[in-house]
Amino acid sequence: MVMEGLGKSLRGILGRIGNASSVDDDLINDICKDLQRALLEADVNVKLVLDLTNRVKDRAKNEPPAAGKSMKDHISQIIYDEMVGLVNNGEGIQLKPQTIMMVGLYGQGKTTTTGKLALYFTKKNFSVGLIGADVYRPAALDQLKQLGEKVNVEVYGEPGETDAAAIVKRGKEHFKDKKIIIIDTSGRHALEDDLIDEIKRIAEVAQPEERILVLDSQVGQQAGPQAEAFHNAVGVTGVILTKMDGTAKGGGALSAISKTNARIVFIGTGEHIRDLEPFDGRKFMSRLFGKGDLSALMEIASQEIGADDRWRRSRRTC
Repeated sequence: MVMEGLGKSLRGILGRIGNASSVDDDLINDICKDLQRALLEADVNVKLVLDLTNRVKDRAKNEPPAAGKSMKDHISQIIYDEMVGLVNNGEGIQLKPQTIMMVGLYGQGKTTTTGKLALYFTKKNFSVGLIGADVYRPAALDQLKQLGEKVNVEVYGEPGETDAAAIVKRGKEHFKDKKIIIIDTSGRHALEDDLIDEIKRIAEVAQPEERILVLDSQVGQQAGPQAEAFHNAVGVTGVILTKMDGTAKGGGALSAISKTNARIVFIGTGEHIRDLEPFDGRKFMSRLFGKGDLSALMEIASQEIGADDRWRRSRRTC
């Protein structure tokens, strides 16, 4: 899992708090230093680290614990809450008719994620249309069409056309009866002026309700400038982190979220077309802290109970 190293460090910090003989300013200061070290090693931006640990220190020293809660539990909860705040900037993507514009550099998984997102909406009973507006990568439209076939979603594209904004304009007209329109835009190996100009023109034509930045979770500190540039160009509203099944530090990608003030809406957890999960900041941090995901366990248990009940009923009818 991405950020497993950070998770191990966080669990160690909570263990140190639990094993302390008493809670005083020295312990709080030491815990904050350990937290700083863990976050920096995970590639989280320095300013973000300092802001977070300063809040932890201030709250731990000045905020009284709730009635019946020990000081140790109180400090542990503060650290957990502040870490959740690092990734929890709002609700997930809304289930309503809308146009979604996907942006990002080459190699981030943007086109594949576009197909995954199309499947997500079709499973929610929305009609979906995909527009292939990547006019620079020769295989981009073919790849999108292959993904569209997998999820039974029509793809609009114009091979040979170099005006991406014009493609999007005609594509939106073609899909005027679709509830969800998702636009796959061009990427680059670097943030070039012509890329920024192009996505600005597409945004003007498309008027998308969501402008989603696709970021590889293995990208390091350069993720911040990338996110900021895309945000300045089109106003990023959401982020999808890909390759979250890997072992990367992941802090750089999380730092990038603060540059856009957007929320993480999904995480990619594998290469399969179904490997896309709605993001929940508390669940994500609970896994890192080793608390487990109680709601997920309950859901699995209910599914198993339901399957067992169906099997018993089928046996009775035999």
